[in-house]
Amino acid sequence: MAAAGEKGGSRPGWRSLGVSLVLLAALCQGSSVERKIYVSLNSTAPCVRLLNATHQIGCQSSRNGDTGVIHVVEKEEDLSWVLETGPNPPYMVLLEGNLFTRDTLLKFKESSRISGIAVMYAKPPPPEGFSLDLPCPNDGFGVYTDVHGPQYSHCNGTLWNPLGSGMSYEDFQFPIFLLQDENETEVIKQCYRDHNIPENDTAPKYPLCAMQLISPMHAVTSTVTCMRRNSIQMSFSINPEAVCDSLAGYNVWSTVKPVNNTATMAPEDQVVVSAARLDGRSFFWNLAPAAESTVSSLVTQLAAAEAIHKMADSQTLPRNIMFAFFQGEVFDYIGSSRMVYDMEKGRFPVRLNNIHSFVELSQVALRNSSVLWIHTDPISRSNESLNAEVEQMIAALKTSSRDTNVTLQEVGQSQALPPASFQRFLRARNIPGVVLTDHRATYRNMYYNSMYDMAASINVSYPSGLSKEEALNYITDTAQSLSEVATVLAKTLYQLAGGKDGAEIKVDVKSVTRMLYGFLVMSNNSWFQSIIRSDWKGHLEDKPPQYYVTATSMGNKPTPNPPTSFLISVLANLTGQVVNYTKEECQSPDKANDPKRELYEYLWVQGPLDDNSTTRAPYCVRSTLRSHLAESPAFELNEWDSKEYSTWTESRWKEIRARIFLVPSHELEVITLVVGIVVLLVSFGATYFINSKAAILFTSTQDGDAGAY
Repeated sequence: MAAAGEKGGSRPGWRSLGVSLVLLAALCQGSSVERKIYVSLNSTAPCVRLLNATHQIGCQSSRNGDTGVIHVVEKEEDLSWVLETGPNPPYMVLLEGNLFTRDTLLKFKESSRISGIAVMYAKPPPPEGFSLDLPCPNDGFGVYTDVHGPQYSHCNGTLWNPLGSGMSYEDFQFPIFLLQDENETEVIKQCYRDHNIPENDTAPKYPLCAMQLISPMHAVTSTVTCMRRNSIQMSFSINPEAVCDSLAGYNVWSTVKPVNNTATMAPEDQVVVSAARLDGRSFFWNLAPAAESTVSSLVTQLAAAEAIHKMADSQTLPRNIMFAFFQGEVFDYIGSSRMVYDMEKGRFPVRLNNIHSFVELSQVALRNSSVLWIHTDPISRSNESLNAEVEQMIAALKTSSRDTNVTLQEVGQSQALPPASFQRFLRARNIPGVVLTDHRATYRNMYYNSMYDMAASINVSYPSGLSKEEALNYITDTAQSLSEVATVLAKTLYQLAGGKDGAEIKVDVKSVTRMLYGFLVMSNNSWFQSIIRSDWKGHLEDKPPQYYVTATSMGNKPTPNPPTSFLISVLANLTGQVVNYTKEECQSPDKANDPKRELYEYLWVQGPLDDNSTTRAPYCVRSTLRSHLAESPAFELNEWDSKEYSTWTESRWKEIRARIFLVPSHELEVITLVVGIVVLLVSFGATYFINSKAAILFTSTQDGDAGAY
C-alpha cells in the first residue's frame, strides 16, 4: 500500500507543477507579445487639465485612453480626409507643427471624427510667431480692474500679446500630445507610409497603423468642485485620494544686508526691491523653456546682485536692497500675491511700508537698437509726491545708463503697466516703481509662453565644434547685451539705496554667459555641478530646465523644482561667502554656535572636482537668500472661488503614455471573436468529457496491480 500511495500521490503534484509551468510561460509570453504588438512613445509632453474658480481648461482622454487610425496632416488640404472623407474614423492626427493653430484646433474640436492629436515640433519655429496664451495675460488679477483704473482694464489701449490665440485656455475632450523625439516621429510616419496612405483616393487596406494616447484626468468642472471633493476624501475616506492639487512652489529672495527672518523690520528701515519672475508655461505640461519671458530677466537680476554684493560699501548703504524672484506669476500672480499677503499679515520680515521703491525686469533680451523701455503706473503717479519719487527713479536709471550700450526711453504716462508682479504690490499700496522691458507696447517676444521660447529665440547660439566646457564659458552677443542691462540695473539699485554718485559698478559678463548656458542650454555642466547641493544633483540634465510651476497636494509643502534649486545654488554662489563649517554644522547651524544663524541660510554644496580625481571637495556657503512659500492665499483662506487671488489647480492622473500598433479590419476582429468563442466552447466540452471519464482515462493496469498487491 505504501508503494501504491507513493505512485498515486505523485500524479497530482506533477500535474500542479505542469500547470504552474504553463501559467509562467503564458505570463512571460504575454509580456513578449505585448512588446511585439505595441511600440511605446517615451518622449512626449501631454496637455493636461487645469482648473480655476470658474472652469476647466486643457485636455484629457477617456478612462482607458483614446485610439484612432493615424493620418498625417502636413498641409491644409490633408484636413478634409480626417474631417470629412476618410473611411476609417476616428482618426488620430499626426499634425505638422506649423498647422498647430487656433483655426485648426477649433476644427478638430468641433468634429466627432477626431480621437486625439500628436503634434510635431515646427523646425524652424513659425516665423510669424506662435503663442497659445491669452492676448491679455493675467487679466483681472493685476492693479487694473473694473473698479480701479477701468480705462486700463482688460488691456484697453495696449494689447500686450496680440499673437496670443488663447488656445491654452480652451477645454478639449480628447488628448493632445507633443512629440519631442524626431526618431519617434519618424517611426510613426514610417508606420503610416507602410499601412495608411490611400492609393488612388481609395481606402487603405488593413491592417492599419493606429495610435493610442492615454491621459485620463481625475478633476472636472472647476477648482471649487475638485477642492470640495478633496475635502470629502480627506474627511471620510480611509484611503483618501485627491483629485487635484494647487499650483505652488517657492519664491526666492535675498538682501544685500542680512535680515532677521524671524522678526519684522522697523518702520523706518527702507528697502529697494528688485524683482523678476521665475516661471513660464506652454500648452503642454512641464514644457516651458521661457527664454525671453523668464530667463532673460532672471539672469540679468542675478548678475546685478553679484555686482552689488562685490561693492566694498554694500553693507553700509543707507537702504537695504532686496532681490525677489516670484514663482507662479504666469497663473495670475501666485508668488507676488502671496508675498504681499504675508507682508500685510506681518508674516514676512519686510512690510509694505518698508518698501522705498520697486524695480522690475520683464523680458529684456530682445532690445531694438539697444533701447530699454521704462513703464510706470499712470494712476499712482497722479499723486504729486509719489510722481516726484518716480521721476527720481527714472533720472537714476538714465544716469546709470551712461557709458553703457543701453538707451533708456520712457513710455508715455497715459499707457498702463504691462503684466508684471509690481501690479500686485500696487494693488495693496501705492509704491514708486518702474518696470523695464524691451518693448514699448506689444511684446517683441513672438513666442510668449510657448515651447518655442527657447535659447535660439533670444539669439543664444554657439559655434559648432565647441566642447561643453568651452560653450559654458563662450561669451555670446546676448550675454554681452544682458550684462549691459544688468550694469544699468545694479547702478540704479545702488543709487536708490543711497550709494555714492559715480561709483564704479561692473557686471561680470562671464557669470552672465555661464548662467545663460546653465538656465537655457544644459543644466548638467561643471559649474552647476560644483555649486549645487548633493541631494539636488538629480535635477541636473543634459538639456534645458523647464520653468513650469509644480503642483502641491493639500497640507504638504512643495519641494523646490529644478529651476528653483538652480536659482538658489547660483544666487548663493554669486552673493554668499564660504565658511569653515563641517557638513553637520552647515546643515544644522545650531550645532555651530553661530550667533548670526537667524540672519543667514547655509548650503552644503558638492564643490569642484579634485585635481585628476572623480571625488569632489564639498564646502559650506553662507548667504542671505531665503525661500518663501508661493501658494495662492485662496487655498489658505479656503476661498476657492476667489476673484482676488489665483485659484489655479492641476488635475491628478494615474498614467500618461502613448503607443502605436497595427489594428486589423472589423471583419477579422469578428472572425477572431467567433473562433475564440468556438475554441472556448470546445475546451469546455473537452474538459467536461475528460473530467467525467477521469477514472478510466487516468487509471492504468500497473496502478491496479500495485493496489491489489
